[in-house]
Amino acid sequence: MAVFVTGATGIVGSAVVRELARRGEPVIAGVRDPANQECPEGVTPRQFDFGFSVAEHERALAGVDRLFLMRPPAIADVESTLIPVIDAARRQGVRQIVFLSLQGVQGNRRTPHFAVEQYLRRTGAPFTMLRPNFFMQNLVTAYASDIRQRGVLFVPAGGARTAFIDARDIGRVAASVFTEPGHVGKAYTLSGEQSLTYTDVARIMTDVLGRPISYGRPSEDQYLERLRGEGYPQDYLDVQKMIHRVVRLNVSALPNHSIQKLTGSPATRLAQFVQDNRAAWDPR
Repeated sequence: MAVFVTGATGIVGSAVVRELARRGEPVIAGVRDPANQECPEGVTPRQFDFGFSVAEHERALAGVDRLFLMRPPAIADVESTLIPVIDAARRQGVRQIVFLSLQGVQGNRRTPHFAVEQYLRRTGAPFTMLRPNFFMQNLVTAYASDIRQRGVLFVPAGGARTAFIDARDIGRVAASVFTEPGHVGKAYTLSGEQSLTYTDVARIMTDVLGRPISYGRPSEDQYLERLRGEGYPQDYLDVQKMIHRVVRLNVSALPNHSIQKLTGSPATRLAQFVQDNRAAWDPR
């Protein structure tokens, strides 16, 4: 039997796929177009979409005994997308659903992640919740253009601290909880081992990249106006507003050693992440 990974080509999903394949676990990667998808050895691409019908979900999950479930950022309505996948997985007899949730979700009832967690609990699904902190990968996706073109980190975080996590470490955690006993019914808050302000982040990037990076410290309104001007929908803006308000309350500030405890290796430090991804911010 195999692990089915949703979001298999995304930042976290691809890390989960790689780590499971490295351990020799059979993996089915849920993708839109299997014919054009290259996968690691031992990984089978299979067509999947959160908009599938009930029958299509059940066909996609055939031969699966574990499910990695994540919410794509563009999806706000989990009732018609993620919930049917959970139902299909339970009908198929899946023995574990690892859900990629959100740190602080317990106190943030308006997030889609909270609704999914509540549904998993209410229905008696065999869940494992992973609640990660802010991804280091935001530096190479959402924030990359400003860093590359202007040397500015443009985030409405004020002076708050964040214990950033490398998505590659989430992949290692997911592989561990899928392949080792004792994780069903558990929820894990995943943070890095450094608590950093965005000024600290800019300083570390400056040191590693060898060119000045500064922290712009925009207001919430300035940040949302920038996103609005780039064409992001209101649902996305609302989620971003909630997330960064949580950051400014220092909810994301506390480091922990969950990565070490769950995988046997420490969390990636930011300087190492920047070194590994330095090409992403090359201004040339």
